[in-house]
Amino acid sequence: MKKAFYFLIVLFVMFACGEKANFTISGQLIGGAGKTIYFNKIIISDPIRFDSVKLDKEGKFKFEGKTSSPAFYQLKLSKNSFVTLLVDSAENAFIKGSYKNFTRDYKVSGSIGSEILLDLDNRFFKVRSQIDSLHKLCDSHKNDPVYSSKIEEWDAYRNVVKTDHSNYVTAFVKRNPFSLSSVYALYQKWNENDFVINDLQTMKTAASALFSVYPKNEQVIALYNNTLQFVKEENSKKMAATLKENAVNTPNIVLPDADGRERNLWSLHGKYVLLHFWSAKDRASRIVNPVLSEVYNKFKSRGFEIFMVSIDNDRVAWMDAIADDNLSCINVGDMKGSIQATNNYNIRELPFNYLLDKDGNIIGRNLKGPALNKALSNIFK
Repeated sequence: MKKAFYFLIVLFVMFACGEKANFTISGQLIGGAGKTIYFNKIIISDPIRFDSVKLDKEGKFKFEGKTSSPAFYQLKLSKNSFVTLLVDSAENAFIKGSYKNFTRDYKVSGSIGSEILLDLDNRFFKVRSQIDSLHKLCDSHKNDPVYSSKIEEWDAYRNVVKTDHSNYVTAFVKRNPFSLSSVYALYQKWNENDFVINDLQTMKTAASALFSVYPKNEQVIALYNNTLQFVKEENSKKMAATLKENAVNTPNIVLPDADGRERNLWSLHGKYVLLHFWSAKDRASRIVNPVLSEVYNKFKSRGFEIFMVSIDNDRVAWMDAIADDNLSCINVGDMKGSIQATNNYNIRELPFNYLLDKDGNIIGRNLKGPALNKALSNIFK
């Protein structure tokens, strides 16, 4: 989980020299005499600098720092041996553990936030260990006659273990929406693309609550922005699902054309329309353009229109492509990527199009070349 947490963050210097300390982090690592321990404040920044000390002959160390609000810190021995702390002002955190197995074998006191993070880590480690044991069990019995009769039972148990932990972490965040420990909890991940908490509403609640209390905290800002992105993606998924249903009206698009006049997609109701997304700098788009020009000239007098949406940000390139490819149909773009339109229509590749009927309902998607010509020929028999 610690590694998952750092997909949002990089390491930066703890504090400037000479600042008056108002918290301390000290401890003892058995078996670490003479070794170096690093202390870093975790913020969103590119530079990386470390403050460090040598463990004394008894493995003891001490750091001092200043913070006006709870902040994340890291005690690090090596690339894969570190622990994360959540320290508030005036706290005196004490860490005791083993140098050899620091990540798993340590205890913390004197810092409420750090104790919470340790509990979250321990719970997650226990669940991951159970799941790993199940995987090993499955692998060891793959060639046994009992495998087929047991695999469903093992899978069900694994799902129960994961669900129980997910419910615990979700409930934890709901109980502590104003605590920065919720940021840590929200980024627990089973794997690279699978978060422990999949409840967007829980994330929204925590992000809003934390942002209201810590509007300048970098982790909170990152969480808040990340939540906005998830909401945006969720809305795009919903839109994509809607677009698959032919019986619904499509979202409107209002963008300027090459002459600066606003053109309105819905104003074309009553015609069959090919809504086409492209870019002047996309080779595949440019290859398709002459075909679109030919199709447009063939069917435009019969109630057909092409509404091309450019995702470009280079007006000169866009204008040149329109002229070079003989595009006389409607062509729009805000020269800022037409982001709202591409999000509304869940565009993930170029070129891409939707064929709309007279009421604006989708009756075809990504039709190219012969497929497009055939669809239009059937419509305009």
